Amino acid sequence: MARPLSLLGRPARPSTTDDYAVSVASKSVHKGIYFGTLSVIRKTDGRVLHPFDGAPDIGPFPTFEEARNAAHAFASRLISSDLLNPED
Repeated sequence: MARPLSLLGRPARPSTTDDYAVSVASKSVHKGIYFGTLSVIRKTDGRVLHPFDGAPDIGPFPTFEEARNAAHAFASRLISSDLLNPED
C-alpha cells in the first residue's frame, strides 16, 4: 500500500483519528484477572505507536469488558496526543 507523501517527499502528517489503525482486545491471566491488549499504528507512515518498549500494562481488571474499555481509553489518549504533536 502506498503511503501519501507531503510536498517535501516525507510521509503526510496524521490529521484525523482515521489516520490510525487500532486493535483492542483483552486477555485473561487468571480467573477474574484481565488485562487490555492494544495495537495502534499510524497509517500515514506505518509507525507503531503501541505497543512500545516499556509500555505499561493495561490492567488488571475484574472483567473482560473493563479491560477492553481501558484499552480503548488508552488508545484515544495516545491518538489525541499524537495528533497534537506527532513524532517523526
